[in-house]
Amino acid sequence: MTRAEAPDVPGDGAPRTAPDRLRRRASRLLSQLSTRSDRLINEGLAQADARKWHYAVLASLQDHGPGSQATLSRRTGIYRSDMVGVLNELAERHLVERAPDPDDQRRNIITISAQGRRRLRRLDKVLDDLHDELLAPLSPAERDQFVELLTRLLDHHTRTS
Repeated sequence: MTRAEAPDVPGDGAPRTAPDRLRRRASRLLSQLSTRSDRLINEGLAQADARKWHYAVLASLQDHGPGSQATLSRRTGIYRSDMVGVLNELAERHLVERAPDPDDQRRNIITISAQGRRRLRRLDKVLDDLHDELLAPLSPAERDQFVELLTRLLDHHTRTS
């Protein structure tokens, strides 16, 4: 069976054959892979009692330091209106700490806690395993190249939008 003849399996598990012209469209392939990737990541993180936004906030705090809710929203791409809920969940689990901003008492500064750093390390391992599953057909060099190409595309389209 050639790649063009390979069954294209929709989300309900029923196999179908996609027309060759669809299998040659990068936009469609990226969209389908994104859907499958989101499902894999969301289900894997749920098994670890986490969500991808939890990881994004913890990683941002670890890598870039404390920040306000607005700063975290810009860093992670999480809408400001959703950020409050994410931070509430993380604070309830003692993964982040809120403190008044000394420069502006109307705002809080969010910091990752020691427990949050430990949780982030565990989630890194979970995501490493999930990415191994997602990218299983690729060699380590192909994985690096794939990520490099995706990054280049995303950076280009982020700059031009």
